[in-house]
Amino acid sequence: MGPHFPKWLQTQKHFSVLDISSAGISDSIPDWFSDTSHKLADLNFSHNQMTGRFPNYISSMFILESPGIDISSNHLEGPSPSLPSNAFYIDLSKNKFSGPISFLCSFSGQNLVYLDLSSNLLSGKLPDCWLQFNMLRILNLANNNFSGKIPNSCGYLQKMLTLSLHHNNFSGELPSLLKNFTHLRVVALEENSISGNIPAWIGESLLNLVVLDLRSNRFYGKIPFQLCHLADIQILDLSLNNISGNIPKCFNNFTAMTQERSYNSSAITFSYAVPSRTTMLPVHIFFDIVLLTWKGSEYEYKNTLGLVKSVDLSSNKLGGEVPEEIMDLVGLIGLNLSRNNLTGYITPKIGQLQSLDFLDLSRNQFSGGIPSSLSQVNRLSVMDLSHNNLSGKIPTGTQLQSFNASVYDGNPELCGLPLPSKCWDEESAPGPAITKGRDDADTSEDEDQFITLGFFVTLILGFIVGFWGVCGTQLLNNSWKHCFYNFLTVTKDWLYVTAVVNIGKIQQKMRS
Repeated sequence: MGPHFPKWLQTQKHFSVLDISSAGISDSIPDWFSDTSHKLADLNFSHNQMTGRFPNYISSMFILESPGIDISSNHLEGPSPSLPSNAFYIDLSKNKFSGPISFLCSFSGQNLVYLDLSSNLLSGKLPDCWLQFNMLRILNLANNNFSGKIPNSCGYLQKMLTLSLHHNNFSGELPSLLKNFTHLRVVALEENSISGNIPAWIGESLLNLVVLDLRSNRFYGKIPFQLCHLADIQILDLSLNNISGNIPKCFNNFTAMTQERSYNSSAITFSYAVPSRTTMLPVHIFFDIVLLTWKGSEYEYKNTLGLVKSVDLSSNKLGGEVPEEIMDLVGLIGLNLSRNNLTGYITPKIGQLQSLDFLDLSRNQFSGGIPSSLSQVNRLSVMDLSHNNLSGKIPTGTQLQSFNASVYDGNPELCGLPLPSKCWDEESAPGPAITKGRDDADTSEDEDQFITLGFFVTLILGFIVGFWGVCGTQLLNNSWKHCFYNFLTVTKDWLYVTAVVNIGKIQQKMRS
């Protein structure tokens, strides 16, 4: 249809639904568009490359109750546009809108169910006027430049299902009124400057949580044991904070993680029908979108979000041993405990995590050997055990030998493939597996020859000195004669045994 805005719309005067999404339009919205239909109920310009400003007159084109507007994924710019205050869903995401969002305070807001302003250039503090948005289910303000504290009035959004405020500059503690969000399934607050203890009320009140992402903030203190009440949790990310203490033993209460992945719930969705008298308007299905740090990179999960089950506690100050109860989370696909002060052994029960695709235990103080059960986790594609105090032989198995040697770095007592350092039993093992060079063989033969000749020269000289010393004395004294012959008998037996033993050793060396 693109790249120009479709001119045939000039002749259309009575449409109520306009969907020109994904049409390759790279034009600006023309002024003549205001002369078209004034009965709009649903407008979709999403996934184009539209430029310029979004005209304020468009808000007057919506006269039906509870309209919907989606202009996401374009290149629209300028301040936040004027929008119909009775809209039921608004999606302005992935554009270049800038400035504050104080316009929300002029909304009646009673019908608004879905509000997505993410991935723009919006800034300033959030307005403290959320009380009227009592129907709001999805709020996404992520990837902007918002700052300040989360206003207390947000605590009145009691029907909220998804709260995404990640990648902003929010600060302060989480308002306690957020515990009223008892229906919440997704909390994504990563990459902010939120501080304080992780509130215990998260585990006491938000019992429907599926995703809790507090990564890269300024939380401190211990992990509250109340989090173990989150039976439906599938993604728990507390990484890059200042959390200390031990990992709670009750993590095996995360029931959803104790089950293998289910392909029947591959997406976390929310559907909502437009509350209008006409039956022509579409039913909107909203997919929860979560940004996860996976294998060192950040990925956006949408349609497959329900398949991901992971725990990330990395880059904190956690200590003590890893509770074996974590190994009951057999549905885990990712486990990241790196960059802490964890101690103790890697439990053999880690082999129970057969769904594990990503494992990072690096930069801790783990000791002992690598359990052989780890080689049985066949789905493991990324692993890092570097910079610990691990020792012994790396268990043999296709999986563990296939990783780069760098995943074992910083463990000087480890040996075996893929490391260049061989274990002692490999070095002393006979057979053709170890081949010496010609120079090494010559050196070995010289050393053996020197030892043999030196031994016999010393033996002969010692015998001569001893013999004549004793013989000279016995010629002068008959009483010493008997002692001398007894000495000869003992010496003869000792020489015989010593010669037989050393000849046997020489023959063995010649055969090898």
